Amino acid sequence: MSSPKIVMYSTAVCPYCVRAERVLREHGVSEIEKIRVDLDPARRAEMMQKTGRRTVPQIFIGDTHVGGCDDLVGLLHAGRLDALLRGA
Repeated sequence: MSSPKIVMYSTAVCPYCVRAERVLREHGVSEIEKIRVDLDPARRAEMMQKTGRRTVPQIFIGDTHVGGCDDLVGLLHAGRLDALLRGA
């Protein structure tokens, strides 16, 4: 089973984006598709339409919208992040 695609909507200067990326990398993620919403207003509109949220990061693991950095860390502490990253 292949690992799910990771997509993260982010901006250039965002400590939460940096932290989220670090958490993902520490859990074996080598590829993260980063979509810079600060460079393209249309992509921010797309993010808001898909997630209902305005803040970054907004993280998708496969088809699952994880949410932001705090949500990602919450999955980690709940012991559910690794299974999600494995596609389980």
